[in-house]
Amino acid sequence: MSTDLTEPQSETTSEPRDLQGLARRHLWMHFTRMGGYADSEIPIIVRGEGCYVYDEHGKRYLDGLSALFCVNCGHGRAQLAEAAAEQARELAFFTNWSYAHPKAIELAARIAQLAPDGLQRVFFTSGGSEAVESAWKLARAYHRICGEQQRTKIIARELAYHGTSMGALAATGLPELQAPFLPLVPGACHVPNTNSYHWPDDGRDPLWVADAIEERILAEGSETVAAVILEPVQNAGGCFTPPEGYFARVREICDRHGVLLISDEVICSWGRLGYHFGCERFGYVPDIITTAKGLTSAYIPMGAMIVADHVAEPFMHGRSSFVHGFTFGGHPVAAAVALANVDIIEREDLCANVRANETALRAMLEGLRDLEIVGDVRGAGYFHAIELVKDRATKERFDDEESEALLRGFLSPELYRRGLICRTDDRGDPVIQLSPPLIAGQQQFDEIEAILRPVLIEAWERISHR
Repeated sequence: MSTDLTEPQSETTSEPRDLQGLARRHLWMHFTRMGGYADSEIPIIVRGEGCYVYDEHGKRYLDGLSALFCVNCGHGRAQLAEAAAEQARELAFFTNWSYAHPKAIELAARIAQLAPDGLQRVFFTSGGSEAVESAWKLARAYHRICGEQQRTKIIARELAYHGTSMGALAATGLPELQAPFLPLVPGACHVPNTNSYHWPDDGRDPLWVADAIEERILAEGSETVAAVILEPVQNAGGCFTPPEGYFARVREICDRHGVLLISDEVICSWGRLGYHFGCERFGYVPDIITTAKGLTSAYIPMGAMIVADHVAEPFMHGRSSFVHGFTFGGHPVAAAVALANVDIIEREDLCANVRANETALRAMLEGLRDLEIVGDVRGAGYFHAIELVKDRATKERFDDEESEALLRGFLSPELYRRGLICRTDDRGDPVIQLSPPLIAGQQQFDEIEAILRPVLIEAWERISHR
């Protein structure tokens, strides 16, 4: 029986839906205290346009987080929806397991063209955690095929977030996220991150934090370490940037000990830092790049692992195979959307827009330093954080109870109520993160400041009078 897909298959209804009731009964939201909505509405976003989204009541919000660091080209791009529809009509799905299709081939070639020199092989996944999982597995498989099967460990940084699947979770440096799922995959080790705001003022070389990686490699036994995984700018903890020369030193360390360097760019690629890949901004070439989020501007799920030729080469001959994959890796509809998304990034030169305007974004945030609650401002490109402190002079931190009251009890709901979507987080110290769409400019920065400043003033008044 044939079906004409150009005709509607069912009638639509204009009856109002009880979205709140349905959500409360059936939807399990991620990383969410579901009980927190017992006496309040669940935020339900129904539409997006440019840098703004709208809730079920028609209220407009400035999306200062690109949803979750991912809607890079902004909301409501018809070109991306059309690319998905066109591809779905032509070939809705076929697997990359021993087969190829045009859009996966074209996208792999396009990514390879934009990637740093030597990274020419692309392995598609469904998202970021899968990309990280794939990278650690590839590092292990690479060393094994090269005769060093004892190289299984991965070194990551404290507080770093690399995903929630079991391997990626082990690499994640957030014990509170790991605790419910112990025991973890063995072999993940952690070293200090680059949050220099809380380093002691003892005059030591800032590159001690890179040297700590070598110290950990030696402590574990260099012959057991497969890879080091680092974000160009570390997300969790609040946009930690590297000191000058950090990645050059890490690259030297990895080369000296035969360890692969993975650049986790699930957030930091596709213009977030003003370049197609964050490693370009900091002048290093990794062996593997993980990417997702902005690859499609999150219009459809997709991730990828971009691999250096020398790492991929042993798997390209005879009976060798990287025995790993995902059903939806390289999905043709996702690949079509990604190609259209990269077209937008290049045609509108969104990387250049970030580089041209990041100084204005940073200046707006630096202008908040006159507030007692603002301790540090840090980040790069369109990826910044404000760290909140109890005492600026001593950098005294809020305790757990104060942080709970500050972030979840006031800042998060109040910022949303006033029309700004950003991230308030205490994985580490309390921070507010801002990561607007790459199309944002001074108008949006002014709107952010107009909401953020009075809310921070009120937050300080509340917390200082407790």
